[in-house]
Amino acid sequence: MDAQSYNTALADLRTVRDQIKKARAALAKLEGDRDKRIVQLASYEKAKAERIAPAAGLSVADIVTLVPALAPESLTEENTRVPAQSPAPTTHMPSKDTEPAPAAQPAAVAPAMRTAQPLAVPADAPAVTAAPDAPRILPSIPAGEVGDAWFAHTPGLASTRPNFTQQARSTVFLDTDTGVLVHRNQTHRLDLGSRSAADILTSVSRTVPEGVERIYITAGDPWHRDADRYPYLRDAVAAWLNAPAPGWRTDTGRGRDRMAGHFVHARNPVGRYQHTSGDSHVEIRSVGEWFDTDGDDPATIRDAFVLLWQTLRRHWSDAVIMGSPSQTGRDLWTRTIPTRGQHSDGYPVLSEELRGLLHATAGQGRNELIIPPRVPEQLPQLIEYDRTFAYAKHTWKSPVGTPRRITAHTFAAWSEKEQIRALYGCGHWHVRVTVPDAWNHVGLLPAPAPGDRAWHYPAQPGTTFTTWAGGPELHAALTNPLQPWKIEILDGILWDDGKPLDDWAKKLKDTWSNLSAQAHFHGDPQQGRAAHLASRAVRSILLYGIGSFAQRPRMVTGTTPRTMERDVPTDAEIIGFDDETITWQKPTGFARDPNAHPEWAAAIWSGARAALLTQRHRDDDTYAGALHTPPGSVIAFRTDALYLTQPQNWPHHHQPGDYLLKGRLTGPLPAPTTEEELLTLRDAGRTALTSDQET
Repeated sequence: MDAQSYNTALADLRTVRDQIKKARAALAKLEGDRDKRIVQLASYEKAKAERIAPAAGLSVADIVTLVPALAPESLTEENTRVPAQSPAPTTHMPSKDTEPAPAAQPAAVAPAMRTAQPLAVPADAPAVTAAPDAPRILPSIPAGEVGDAWFAHTPGLASTRPNFTQQARSTVFLDTDTGVLVHRNQTHRLDLGSRSAADILTSVSRTVPEGVERIYITAGDPWHRDADRYPYLRDAVAAWLNAPAPGWRTDTGRGRDRMAGHFVHARNPVGRYQHTSGDSHVEIRSVGEWFDTDGDDPATIRDAFVLLWQTLRRHWSDAVIMGSPSQTGRDLWTRTIPTRGQHSDGYPVLSEELRGLLHATAGQGRNELIIPPRVPEQLPQLIEYDRTFAYAKHTWKSPVGTPRRITAHTFAAWSEKEQIRALYGCGHWHVRVTVPDAWNHVGLLPAPAPGDRAWHYPAQPGTTFTTWAGGPELHAALTNPLQPWKIEILDGILWDDGKPLDDWAKKLKDTWSNLSAQAHFHGDPQQGRAAHLASRAVRSILLYGIGSFAQRPRMVTGTTPRTMERDVPTDAEIIGFDDETITWQKPTGFARDPNAHPEWAAAIWSGARAALLTQRHRDDDTYAGALHTPPGSVIAFRTDALYLTQPQNWPHHHQPGDYLLKGRLTGPLPAPTTEEELLTLRDAGRTALTSDQET
């Protein structure tokens, strides 16, 4: 083979590689559809893995791995069923042998938990106890000194109050469908050509010669213009961001704002560009990061941001609207860190080991669709209730201080009062859970499911599983109004109670209330709409600000010319390609972020999930939530929302956490079996309720 033949063969090989990439994408889509159908079939009470396997072209073991509940009874009944009423509970391991009985008697029932099943505390429970066929085993804390060493802070890393004033950036608002650009009090109409990043940057810089640093796209989604050419929307976005832009290059970051490079996101990407002269730095962002628009023009959206800034300034004299809600939320929070007294030195960041554990074991919102036969095939109606500004309800108490490890032995040695106080406190617990034999309602605690960071909520009577959960969820499981669940403490992390987020959240709640009132009472419809959008932006600041504390492991996205494909990092995953470039991503672990506090996010998320189940309204002396509805009437959970078949008379006083009637659709309706079907019904229900209210 000569050099020319060699190069020709290489080109042919690249073509085959590209075809394989597309084929794998199509195959992955089909396999995902197959797995979804298997899960749907498994909801039938008489479903058997032996019948589903040949229909799916899989083995029985594959089906059981995907849906553990379909494991043959001969393999599971001794491993997963624990007596619901046992005077001295024992811990069932994933074998036919049982552990010795606990050294200490189960904790007595506290007055506040008179109906609760006693807490069984295994004396020598192992760190990981998931059954062999469990779809995903959660990590645990190593035994002994290795695990104890995790309970520390990262040296030299803490959240501290900034000693500088954040600088505002010159911002414009652009509708790429119409070409309308709003800059301050001026409106322009642009010719955007092909709506490429290069055309947008060129047109905007010509129209606003004094310089623009941030371009918010209010409509048009130009990064989706070639979506039909790519197997995934993300690939289309990456291609749009990385297309050649004469006169511009990818920004490498500057000053205190070190965000650099493009952020590839299917719906709300961020393009960061620097002029080749080095004088200009411009971001192209989607306003969808802040709120959903409904045909709002750029001028109304500009007014919303002005109102947001003006109202925030009442609480923060140096408030600046940054590029995203999460950036803005964290910046505002740092400006509430006390300058004197306790915590004036800042809030230390946990060890990387504990941060990794929280990342893997503390899920966010509950998203679950319950399908027949657990609910009727035909629904009499579909009612949507959404918790107003929900996360703001759960910021009044958060973990602070150096965490303590609470082993099963330690917990068992405590008095009943100490145990109850610990579970009411700020903790994250490794537990073994058993669903009561007579249970006939929704699941209460999350369990790991197939897929990265996926969760489900077992509700089948007698099911036992091992998981991690926060104190609010454990309290809900132990004291729920129907029947207490059995909880066994295996290990735990306990912090002191503190209020690091309280001042920040109160100021945001006041800002939200003020803007909501303006939206309701303003005489000018456009200004009222702008105030409504601004109130939604405050919600995003708090919601995504909390999410940013979680600090996920970083994923770096990069591009390499096709002619230099050897330079693609060996540990990178190729996520897209075109004729010119290869787009890849690779994990880089946790950044040295002084504002990383996943313990705060985990505590808030746990409280919000528990409130979807049961929430007391003290002023009305009543309760709301899924467990206060009839069995079989809950259709779905979606982060802050409940979907029911019956209306509820729950109080709503326009306060954070209140359940607001958001949609109502009269039946009979076929029960949704996919998320897409649920969202279609949701949208129809919201439209129907709005029509009813207007008439």
